[in-house]
Amino acid sequence: MLTMTTLRAFNCDDLFKFNNINLDPLTETYGIPFYLQYLAHWPEYFIVAEAPGGELMGYIMGKAEGSVAREEWHGHVTALSVAPEFRRLGLAAKLMDMLEEISERKGGFFVDLFVRVSNQVAVNMYKQLGYSVYRTVIEYYSASNGEPDEDAYDMRKALSRDTEKKSIIPLPHPVRPEDIE
Repeated sequence: MLTMTTLRAFNCDDLFKFNNINLDPLTETYGIPFYLQYLAHWPEYFIVAEAPGGELMGYIMGKAEGSVAREEWHGHVTALSVAPEFRRLGLAAKLMDMLEEISERKGGFFVDLFVRVSNQVAVNMYKQLGYSVYRTVIEYYSASNGEPDEDAYDMRKALSRDTEKKSIIPLPHPVRPEDIE
């Protein structure tokens, strides 16, 4: 199945074709201006997987951010989602690999992402891809249904520029969202 999958740059038309992916309750869905902002500022970090018939299978959206001087320049995964019918094919791993390669080329020290503490399937997948929990962010995800807000793991994977792997030394205490730069 993956051999016939096309991995390509996300384009504006895809905004009208990715509902099958975004309807998943664990996928964070944003307003169209947010997606367009990423498409305008970090187009190389916005990649879609397309089936032979043109159906979108999944996407990854990210950016480059941080300070080079403080060795915090890195790639960030803003969203990674694969439609339920295309899961367990290795698509998420392939999309992550592409984002990591882009971050390497841009001289990043690490790649990071935030994931719900309760989303153990995703947490375990990221661990299999070489990510580790750097810190817990208290009440990072807002609840909409009267439930309490949910904590996130800030997970990281060091890139080759971080030869001493300093970027992934776990913090001993949780932080609040306002403490994140």
